[in-house]
Amino acid sequence: MAKRNKRILHIAPANISNVPGTLVLTERRMGFDSRLVTLYRDRRRYFEDICLDLPFIQFPGVRWVKTKVSAPEKLQVDNVLRIPEQIPRRWQPHTCSEGTLVWLRDAVWRPKIEHAIRSYHLDEFDVYQLDGGLDLYRHAGFIRRMKTRRRTVICCYTGSDLRTRGVIPAIDELADVNCTFEYDHLLLHPHIHHIFFPFDAAPFQRVHRSPSHPVRVGHAPTQRGAKGSGVILSILAELAKTLPFEVVLIENLTHAQALAKKSSCGIFIDQIGDLGYGINSLESLAMGIATCSCLAPGFADAYPDHPFVVIDAGNLADQIRRLITEPEWREEMGDRGYDWVRRVHRADAAVSAIHRLAGI
Repeated sequence: MAKRNKRILHIAPANISNVPGTLVLTERRMGFDSRLVTLYRDRRRYFEDICLDLPFIQFPGVRWVKTKVSAPEKLQVDNVLRIPEQIPRRWQPHTCSEGTLVWLRDAVWRPKIEHAIRSYHLDEFDVYQLDGGLDLYRHAGFIRRMKTRRRTVICCYTGSDLRTRGVIPAIDELADVNCTFEYDHLLLHPHIHHIFFPFDAAPFQRVHRSPSHPVRVGHAPTQRGAKGSGVILSILAELAKTLPFEVVLIENLTHAQALAKKSSCGIFIDQIGDLGYGINSLESLAMGIATCSCLAPGFADAYPDHPFVVIDAGNLADQIRRLITEPEWREEMGDRGYDWVRRVHRADAAVSAIHRLAGI
């Protein structure tokens, strides 16, 4: 009898940057019965599977309430790598009020979550992958139940979760394996494996731009503080006084609109700081755009064949000036990135690496 492929359920707050969705769709292509359940919808209109549309997440007043009851450092998203005294950082209520509000929120959510579990048979999967390190409940009640049934639990950290919130202690204890798509997370958890972001470059075309037109330099911050956008835009404004180029700020758009603007650029700046590149860079690399970004500590030593124009606040002006005035180098870096992202960031390679770690 042929061996049955494992059934895999991904749980994520949302399909953030389309990473959980890419993992699920890739697993389906590989023959797995894979589903994605999210708590709310990503505003950029990425793929949705089972979305619970839970209340009290995107409500405008929630952010204000958090400023009153949560630890300030957990609300601070910037481009600086802060190593906490305790590794990994462990989430716990900062105040009695926060603990009470989280308990009440779980209680309000419970009927809708339990209805979804019954309706979609969410308790009948073999593997549970928590993309972001969160359960359906903050107290990890669902995953506790699944673990008592000897299900495999994977924690896959995808962004600022380990930097700001930290691990949920109950989930960290239950996880069979931890992996991350963020290289700096290796410094934030003692038992975690780095995996390259899963990325489907196939839909992206290499665009050759006419050197006779002013170069367009793109920047696409989701959160300006996390990208160092203030410094980047200030440096570009100063450069524009002496160099012919156009700044393309890509912000508050749907994903399709953002890609359309990005494809018109000859240079793309992802971010400066300590945290390294993200999905923004992968998209520009896949289009053959010379891509500038900081790199996380140790990344360049581990992967010396990377195609990034490495930048920080001190050298950004010089690197952009060289890219503008040396079109041959700009094209070379674009070509290198186009090839590298297709070789290194294949979604099937990321999924296979996670499955090997988990023994799937």
